[in-house]
Parts: sequence; structure tokens; C-alpha cells
Amino acid sequence: MSETPEFSRMIDLRQIVAAPITLTATPEERAALARRFDLVRVDRLAATLTLVAEGSTVTADGRLDAAWVQSCAVSGEDLAQSADEPIALRFVPARTDHAPDEEIDLTESELDEIEYTGTAFDLGEAVAQSLALAIDPFAAGPDAEAARAAAGIVNAEATGPFAALAGLKVKKD
Repeated sequence: MSETPEFSRMIDLRQIVAAPITLTATPEERAALARRFDLVRVDRLAATLTLVAEGSTVTADGRLDAAWVQSCAVSGEDLAQSADEPIALRFVPARTDHAPDEEIDLTESELDEIEYTGTAFDLGEAVAQSLALAIDPFAAGPDAEAARAAAGIVNAEATGPFAALAGLKVKKD
């Protein structure tokens, strides 16, 4: 049995209305999401979405508004980040026409679909996953260059598989 996600907001198909829905994470939910996504903290997570049901398919369009602090990928310092971006989700009934281990081909329009079972789907978890996609795992802060230099990586602009080796060679000479 799976655990309830940190930011769960179940929406029943029979209760969808035309008015936009605003989801806002509580301090406890933000702390749990920070642990899940390996962040220092999540300061804000909210989304305002308009739901449109077409039979058992539901589209959710709106905006994601989030702020978080993560560790710089180079220096480890705290780095404040934020996202204010459009969000578009599509919830569809789970496929039942294939075996669990069977390989299936998806069309381009099916790639961004979120499957659900029964008559309800978790809009909060979809918003949390959208936050995860907004996080840059390689975000570098203002002290990143100094940290690179201190580590002996002198040519930070070099790219490719041998860039780090080139930096070590320069340090050795």
C-alpha cells in the first residue's frame, strides 16, 4: 500500500466546477516536500488552476507559484529560487487494456497524461511534481566560480568529457 503524497489534494470528477481552484501548501507540507526534493526549504507553493472535464478526461490549466531555497550545486551555499510559470495537466483514466509488464507505445499527445483510477485524481501531487520539474538540479550561486577555483577547476568554461581533466592538467603544471 502506498503512502499519501506530501501535498495531496484529491479532486472528484463529480465535484468539478467552472471556478478556478487554488491549492496552497501548508508549512508542514512544504517541509515534507523540501525533504522529498532535497531542498533546504520550500517557502511557497501554490497553484491556481481551472479544471475542465470532458467525460472522464480532465484538463487543468493555470499557474504555478513557488519559492524555495536549495544548495548551490558547486559551493553548497543556500540559493534562493522561484518559479511563476504556466502549468497544464491532463488527467485520464488508467489504461486497463495491457498487462503490467507489457511495453506500450504512446503518441505525442499521451506523453503528458496523468492516469488515475476510480472517480478521483490527485491534483496536489501533480502540482508537487510540477514543482520538481521547475527545480534546476545544477543551479549555481554567485560563489560558484570561487569554489571551482579553490577546487582546482580553472577553466570552468570548458565543456565536454575531458574538461575536468584539462583543469587538473593546468593545476599540475
